[in-house]
Amino acid sequence: MSVKLSKRLSSKKKKPLQDNAQTEFLSKLGLEAFRSKPLDLASMLDISTWNLETQAPMESKDLPNAFLQRLWQLNPDARSTCCKIPHDTLSNGDKSSEEMTNGFGEEIQCDTNPLDLVSAVYMSSNSFLQQEITAHMMQCQFAVPLVLPNIDPDEPSHFLLWPLRSVWSQWRSHTSDANKIEAGDLASTYMTMISCVKLGRCGISKSQVLNKVIGGLGSPSETFLHREMDGGQLPRRLSNGLVEISWCLPTGDTARDIFPAPVVISNLRGDGSSHEKHLSLLCQASSAVVIFCGDLREKDKQLLDSCKHMANKLILIDLSDTEEHDNRTVGFADQDVGKNLGLPEESVLQGNVLSEDELRGRLSDTLKDLLPDKLKLVTLEEAAKLAEELGLNVDEGAVCKKAMAKAEEVLKGLEEGSVKFKKEQLPLQGVLWSKLARIEKEEKKLKKVGRELNPQMQMDKKDYLVALSTYKMTPAMKVFTDVLFGADKVERSCFLTSMKLKLSLMQTERPKGPRDLLPKPEIERNDDPPENPDELENGANGTQVDSDSDSFCTDSTSEAGETDGLPIDTEPVSFQQSEPSQDLEQEPTEETTEPQVQQNDELESNHDPVIHQELCLISKEKSQEINGENESSEEQISDTESQNQNSHSELNENGTSISQDNQEDEPEVTLAEPDLASSAKPQDVPVEHQVVESPQAVELDPSWLGLEHFMREMGLIFELTNISPGSGNQNVLRLPGLATDLLLYGIPLELMDGDASNIPTRWLGCVFAELKRRLPQDRCRTRVMTNLGVHRAKNAEVLSALFGVKFPEGRKRSTRGLYMAALCLPEYLREDMECDFLLLIDAEGLCSKPQPNKRTLIHDNEISTVATGLSDVLLHNISSNGSIEVETNLSVIVNALLRIKESASIPICQILAQDEGINSSLQALQLLRISEILQTETEEQETNDTDPQYAKTPISITCVKGPWYNVCLSEPVDAHYSEALLKLKQNLLGALKNCARKSEATGLSEFFCRLCAVWDAVKEESFSVGLQNTDIASALSLLCTELSQWKDTCQEHMENWLLEATKKIFAMKAKALDAEVQNDLLSQLKDESKEEVKAEVDKIRSKIDSHLEKDDVLKMYACRPILMQNLDELQEQETDKFAHRLEEVTESHCSSTQLQKIETLLEKEQESKQSALLENSRLTNVLLEDTELEEEFESVWKKTVSDFDFRPSETDDITSRVTDILRENLISRGLQKHIKKLEDISQNPTPTFMVYDEHFGYRSRLKHMFEDNNRLQRLEAQNVASNIIEDYNQFVAAKSSLTADFSDSYITELLDNVEKALKEKSMEIRSAFEVDLKVYLCSCACRDFQQLHDRYAKDTELLMCITANKSRYLAQFIYRFRKRDQCQRMAKAFTSMVLKPTVLDYIYKPLGMHIVEEIRSNDPQYHSPHAFHQSLLEELLQEDRFEGFLEYLQSFDDFRRKKIQKTVLDNLSESSSVNKWRQRRLGEIVGKIAAAVSQTLEGTCGILSNTKMLLERVCLTLEKDGDVEVTRGPLEGPLFSITTEWDRFVKCLMELLAAMRLDLAQEFSQDVDVNQFLKCLPVQPQDSLFNRVRGCEKQSPCCRAPCAQTEIEHRVHKALLHWPKGIIPNNSSSLSCVTCPESMEEEKSGESKEEQAKRGQTPCAYWRYVLARFNERFAQEYEQEQQKIPEEWRLITQEEALESLREAFLTARC
Repeated sequence: MSVKLSKRLSSKKKKPLQDNAQTEFLSKLGLEAFRSKPLDLASMLDISTWNLETQAPMESKDLPNAFLQRLWQLNPDARSTCCKIPHDTLSNGDKSSEEMTNGFGEEIQCDTNPLDLVSAVYMSSNSFLQQEITAHMMQCQFAVPLVLPNIDPDEPSHFLLWPLRSVWSQWRSHTSDANKIEAGDLASTYMTMISCVKLGRCGISKSQVLNKVIGGLGSPSETFLHREMDGGQLPRRLSNGLVEISWCLPTGDTARDIFPAPVVISNLRGDGSSHEKHLSLLCQASSAVVIFCGDLREKDKQLLDSCKHMANKLILIDLSDTEEHDNRTVGFADQDVGKNLGLPEESVLQGNVLSEDELRGRLSDTLKDLLPDKLKLVTLEEAAKLAEELGLNVDEGAVCKKAMAKAEEVLKGLEEGSVKFKKEQLPLQGVLWSKLARIEKEEKKLKKVGRELNPQMQMDKKDYLVALSTYKMTPAMKVFTDVLFGADKVERSCFLTSMKLKLSLMQTERPKGPRDLLPKPEIERNDDPPENPDELENGANGTQVDSDSDSFCTDSTSEAGETDGLPIDTEPVSFQQSEPSQDLEQEPTEETTEPQVQQNDELESNHDPVIHQELCLISKEKSQEINGENESSEEQISDTESQNQNSHSELNENGTSISQDNQEDEPEVTLAEPDLASSAKPQDVPVEHQVVESPQAVELDPSWLGLEHFMREMGLIFELTNISPGSGNQNVLRLPGLATDLLLYGIPLELMDGDASNIPTRWLGCVFAELKRRLPQDRCRTRVMTNLGVHRAKNAEVLSALFGVKFPEGRKRSTRGLYMAALCLPEYLREDMECDFLLLIDAEGLCSKPQPNKRTLIHDNEISTVATGLSDVLLHNISSNGSIEVETNLSVIVNALLRIKESASIPICQILAQDEGINSSLQALQLLRISEILQTETEEQETNDTDPQYAKTPISITCVKGPWYNVCLSEPVDAHYSEALLKLKQNLLGALKNCARKSEATGLSEFFCRLCAVWDAVKEESFSVGLQNTDIASALSLLCTELSQWKDTCQEHMENWLLEATKKIFAMKAKALDAEVQNDLLSQLKDESKEEVKAEVDKIRSKIDSHLEKDDVLKMYACRPILMQNLDELQEQETDKFAHRLEEVTESHCSSTQLQKIETLLEKEQESKQSALLENSRLTNVLLEDTELEEEFESVWKKTVSDFDFRPSETDDITSRVTDILRENLISRGLQKHIKKLEDISQNPTPTFMVYDEHFGYRSRLKHMFEDNNRLQRLEAQNVASNIIEDYNQFVAAKSSLTADFSDSYITELLDNVEKALKEKSMEIRSAFEVDLKVYLCSCACRDFQQLHDRYAKDTELLMCITANKSRYLAQFIYRFRKRDQCQRMAKAFTSMVLKPTVLDYIYKPLGMHIVEEIRSNDPQYHSPHAFHQSLLEELLQEDRFEGFLEYLQSFDDFRRKKIQKTVLDNLSESSSVNKWRQRRLGEIVGKIAAAVSQTLEGTCGILSNTKMLLERVCLTLEKDGDVEVTRGPLEGPLFSITTEWDRFVKCLMELLAAMRLDLAQEFSQDVDVNQFLKCLPVQPQDSLFNRVRGCEKQSPCCRAPCAQTEIEHRVHKALLHWPKGIIPNNSSSLSCVTCPESMEEEKSGESKEEQAKRGQTPCAYWRYVLARFNERFAQEYEQEQQKIPEEWRLITQEEALESLREAFLTARC
């Protein structure tokens, strides 16, 4: 944790702690060192004040820093203990699931309970930092510690009362007075305190229930941490026994408020039985105790009984497990325990049968019934006394009590009225001081014109001085100064804090006792006199009662002998301020257990470095000092509550820097004026509508006192001493030293008394002289930042939020004037801002009167003029209240700018708007315009050391909705507060950096001289703009508004012109890369833009001159030179801007053209490569790996980059880089004597490297002098050099082949190669040879590698752009290949699985019928069964083969089938029509498929589509329009469910379809086996033919010959040609077959055999011929005797048989 350690202020050494779990945990958080040197407010400088960004903690040791930083930003996640896991540990599997969570998309770990983190930070902080932490936590609505466990378990716990004194807020109780606003601090205000403890094991989270009670019906709050929050489920190591409290305040809105009166809810962490002392304290100190009872033991029962006797009110919640009732010792399942304890029934809640929401409702209702008058009202101060009695350590020890007693002594008499007290104890701030100031101003004016005061005024001045010279230091001021002079650091801190607290408490009407919080009816019921205050004033806002936590860096001593200021330490110290010890308690003694405050034995230091240290921590320490001064009585209820609508927003989660006292900047609320207060709204109206909406209706309370009044009185005492010498004493002369101490401590120094409108220059001169004496003279550069805003702009609160400083907050307070604080900048900011100290000036009380009179207006103008004249950076702070005096307020600020503009350059301005309302926005815009105009430097004001860019410093308007307008702590902070405040701080620090361009930082002496000069000018009124003038600001504002509109018109015109110029540039297209054409066009357009700008600005000049001629007010003020200079700058800026924009457009066009060109080339190369890869993948069916694709892409990339014609761009010479590398090499080898030879590198190298005699030593040359004058030795060296040079050439070639620019490593590697080569050859040569060879090679390298560098320096930006996107191009390359390969594979699968079966089915399915029709058309025998039968018999007769007749007779069907089969085969073998048929059908189906696919292409070009859906659409189109049966089975699965570009898929599909057609066409053209071909046909032609000629399949009953009947469903089977006996086996009939009936019908007809014989016929001649011809063969075949055949049968010839056959079939046809 990067925080500063505070010095050890006490000489007493604490007992070292023994190692235990607690100390180990502190060590884990990095806080072990802060036990002896606790954290202080100085630590917050690095954490908050100068920190402009929020970093997430990476480990446990970062958590305290992150907690404090987030807390100062009022971040609702401040208590989070989640850490980012470093990337190198993300793979660590040792973390448990409890330690790993995921937040905002990042890996985080949480291994610390947030309660332990809070406790650890409190334990490691001093009391003053605890006070600030508490205030911030309360503003975040977090619970804060009340009783903090001791790090040493053997020691008692700490009762933290001091931090709670800083918590201040306002509220509106639900009393009869609906508009009554009450205020108080958390420590001393009487209120109801509800304590919640747990006994036994409970299943319900007590803290979660309390959060729901606090949150009401809305979303539950996160006040108390619980197990459901991040880290809440982790075991507690430090916080067991911790007592937290939360402050619930009513706002007056009965619908929203949970409780009708203020309630403190305390929560004991852990089981109450383990922390009996804490439980006893809560029972005795609380109004009521709520006990969550789980499964109790006997000890718990006894403890519960004791609680009943100690507690004022006891409420029990039974959370016991009813299922384990038998195992419990005590429970509340029955009603006996409640009765035994004497509790009423309504005080026992059966929580075990209720959900958390139901329990929340029951508990809330119970508490509401008891409020506000049924419970005892208590204070935490009383609880502290009880804690002390119980043995706990209370942080307010003897030193603190002594300081508080001194504060009471100083303020003795204040209870009688602040007016009286001020008159008696602070008399110098009366009318005499104001009158004397007016006389001095008048004297200054008269002196300017050479006149003197009139006698009366001189007499008055003398009388005033005489009256003032009689002043004697009052008792209050004597005690005040004596304490500051004599107290040590701790006591002084406590004293100043107590002063502010006491001032706030004593001047704020607040509940002083229990009776003040009761409703009026209840008071009357108790016969108490009613209390009817006319106005309840509020002394502080929110958590305003703060304390200055830091101690003094130097203290004054009270010895009479020390008259020359404070002693200065001579020891050098770091820029870090020490602070009081971590708490205010004393070390325990044997006689008492009361904690004592640690005291510092050595408080003084005697040298300037101490002050250097002090200034470093001013901003941290002053955040504690001025809190009590926030109780102003000027601001009324209307000033604050009108902002409620802006304040009801969530806390900001942004990690920005927030001031230490944000929660203390709550506006106080008082009743409005009596006439407005009388019209109070009904009580049930929300608080937003109960406030008076005119914040200007309230004036400052002149009687309100703050700590600044005592400081002012101290300055006036010294001023009086200098005016009337001899009137002071020794202590008076030490006051400047004391003021310097306080300034370094954090108490602002008043530069100007705004009430008297005077500056005590003598006092300030001595203070600045003392400050200068203490500071290091060489580090005393200063810059001044001023916050200038009207009274209601919350100036002090804004500076507090920004920098952590505390200024007097002018709300109801009468304080008016200028206050200064000093901040020491850290080292890194000193360099950027070129200064050492930042002086912050706050203007308070400006425009505080709604209807200012003449004198008030003059005072306001004087304050604003002095503030503006002192500033380097001026923050215009615009109030969020919609003021009706906007014009007056604006005129004061504008007039100050105008006055300073006359004599010097005005400061850099920034604007803060505190809301987005119309009034604030308009005022901010007006100030922006005027400031921009006035920041223009005229020729007379320009200096030689001023950077011309200074005038262009931008003025920003930042909107910050601060928490200082919140009525009470119950209202959240705006969600964007932290982010906006961070932006404002960045703008201000940026403006400070720009100040260095304007002028050098000045010292303290120069700052004081500037203060005196500005004040003299103000007193003399040596400005053309008078102090009462209000017209010129309005006139100038109006002119600036019109000028802004004219500038906007000019801008609009130039933008339109630029649009047309852009069109001309982009119209170049192909000529865009032609440098000559490009430059000519650009030069032409620049000239045109310059003329256009000049013409438009001239129009504005004319309008301004016309306006000035008509405006008499502006004539009096010489503003024309400023306006004309502003227009000159505008013209110059616009000319440069549009020239630059033209260059940008031209360059953008050229770059985009180049980029488009190279991307097109790369796309072309990629397309070519991918096509080749896809073709290879299609042929080989091999899937390429990503590494292979990356290699292919790299080749494409290299080719593209090397072939592309880059534009030449400026290159740098690499000679200097090479020279530097060689120089380092020679120095490292001890060859510095040859450094001069490096000058030869820049010269062109000689063609060859020559070896000289100087390369060899004298002895070597003498040794070889007779060997032909060393020829052999030189030749050997020359060969070595040649080999090295040859290696160099190969080295250069290798490096040049790489696709990379020149690198310094090339030269380093080259020199290493030379040294290695020389080591390998043992030669007697000198180092000069090595040096000369290296110089030669480096000279060659400069030439060769310069070419490489120039090649890669061309169009560097374009090359960098495409190189940066190389990974994207690679990913696209791989993706496209994968998609195209997938597309190709899916198209191939669809073709093979769907299209090809469909095509073959379309071709072959009707082919069988086609063959049948062809055979029938060519052969008539297949026209009918008779024809076919006749042809069979004729063929048998012609063949005259017995086997044929036998086959026909025995298997007639098989015989016919064979005949048909033979006919089909013969037809297929002889005919070519089948192939033609197939080719034609193939063409038809392919065409239909192509048409169907083409229909799906509409609207899908380049669009990713689901392939399966579109393929199904193709199939439907084929089926519907093409009358094609598609094989759609493969589409049912997920195989084709891919997403791809449909047009690319169609392209692949059409290619595969064409390939399939070629393959099939080629297949159809080849000869095939007809038998195999027939098997492929879905419809067999032989079967079809057989079915057509088969006839009746029955036989004649008489001869078993085939039936020849053709009628359908015939019942009588008759043969056309009867078979004779013997032609078939087992035929016993006669040869004539006359006795054989044809059917059973004939037999039933009753005919006799004779009748049948008459009808009978003999077998036809055909079969008689056959039988006669083969009778013997039939007998042999049938193994029977031969038939006896008549002779006439043997005489039948073949022709007769054939004739009879034909005659028979002919007769049958007829």
